[in-house]
Amino acid sequence: MSFADLNIWTFIMILATLLASMLLASILKRFIPFLQKTLIPVSVLGGIILLIISTIVYFCAGDYLFNLPVYGAPQTAPEEGTQVARSGMQVLEMITYHCLGIGFIASGMRNSKKKFTKKRAGEIFDSGLVTVNGYLIQAFAGLIITIIAVWVLSTPGMISAAGILLAFGFGQGTGQALNYGRIYENDYGFVGGANFGLTVAALGFLVACIGGVIYINVMRRRGMIKIDTSVRRSQLSDYEDENEIPAVASMDKMTVQIAIVLTVYAISFGIMYGLSALIPSLADTLFGFNFLIGVLLTVPAKALLNKLYDKGIVKKRIVNNYMMDRLSGFAFDLMIVAGVAAIQLPLLADYWLVLLLLAIAGTFLTLFYVNFVCKRLFPSYRHEQFLAFFGMLTGTASTGMILLREIDGSYRTPASENLVYQSLPAIVFGFPLMFLAPYAATSNMAALITCIVVGVCFVVLNVLLFRRSVFKKQFARAAAKHAASEGDDSETLPPPETDGGGADAQDTSSDPPASE
Repeated sequence: MSFADLNIWTFIMILATLLASMLLASILKRFIPFLQKTLIPVSVLGGIILLIISTIVYFCAGDYLFNLPVYGAPQTAPEEGTQVARSGMQVLEMITYHCLGIGFIASGMRNSKKKFTKKRAGEIFDSGLVTVNGYLIQAFAGLIITIIAVWVLSTPGMISAAGILLAFGFGQGTGQALNYGRIYENDYGFVGGANFGLTVAALGFLVACIGGVIYINVMRRRGMIKIDTSVRRSQLSDYEDENEIPAVASMDKMTVQIAIVLTVYAISFGIMYGLSALIPSLADTLFGFNFLIGVLLTVPAKALLNKLYDKGIVKKRIVNNYMMDRLSGFAFDLMIVAGVAAIQLPLLADYWLVLLLLAIAGTFLTLFYVNFVCKRLFPSYRHEQFLAFFGMLTGTASTGMILLREIDGSYRTPASENLVYQSLPAIVFGFPLMFLAPYAATSNMAALITCIVVGVCFVVLNVLLFRRSVFKKQFARAAAKHAASEGDDSETLPPPETDGGGADAQDTSSDPPASE
């Protein structure tokens, strides 16, 4: 091995280019008022800059920016037995894939000392249902569009199940859109599936930022909201809480956080590898759940650490929430900029109409549904919750936080907590539905069946979400029966909760979590 070999430097050059593009994007946002007003995340703007440069290079030099030799030019005809250097575009996809899992694990390892009231627990439960219903309505609309595109318009290279990528791209972001787009491309013949998924995700970020800004400006002109200039500032306890390991010791505190996250991720790889060896046909699907398996592993990991603390085997707490937030933030920023930069626009020439229809349908259905829900279930902080949900269901949770900070910079309302803690109920209800995505791609009829199942699930979960309105008489009868059984003590009972378990509760006495 020679350190002068270009292949030694390709990964570093790719990483440096991605980070440099975010620095450039940050500078542009600082000095260009228009970019400041759009609230577009720096990672998305950096990815768009690289996407534009890469497309120009393609038409000028015949290949994409990240396929140039300095980034690892692809080898098209390697001799048998020789190693093939990965192209820069493949490395971008690898970064997107792994940062998804690392970011979720870092978020999942955070310690939570929060104890919620029954009403707040109900709101968080309902927030999880809203998230899953957002995925469902996007998947339903997307499937209808691509089923028509394949069955009626005979769009070349597309499969009927492609529309479900709207839910992954808009609802879950770049990483999952790439995962399932790649599965559809490799296993089911969807030409350019990975690029299709990445493009849907990039459109989602633009919708979140532009749509969010329009909503804020319209509501501000109507006098319904105002810009919040207050910001939650970090305190010393964020960096080094009581009874935690010191920030600087024989092993740096940040090194400890990274070691924990990567150890959990490595164990998740072992589980996925073992299961795929037992069930080879599900290998791609299992590895597409890298983020979910990693998150599930954080539960026993935190339980083990808590047991070690209780037994006195480990004296100091080793997980720091602030540093885990920063680690997940770095991973998600890198995931987004790499995912957007990996898009190959010329491969999407045949799909521009479908992509446009998906973006329009995803935007307006998400907007109207989230607005409808927030108006009824979260009336006391309707606009804050709308921006949080809309940003998350078209971009990521970080995008939701960016929009929320515009009108609730100090997180006075529970909207930020709902956004963070909704992930558990969302996983419980959404996990079984994720297995429909590979099934939908098996045939045109399977895509139609999946569309029907998704529609039915959407109706059922909305009945559950609005249970207190749908079953109003039953709830009233149960409350009256309970009051009668209590006798004179009934006067002290709290009033029944509103739709979704206490939308009027606005717990502002506790410090909300920092943005993830």
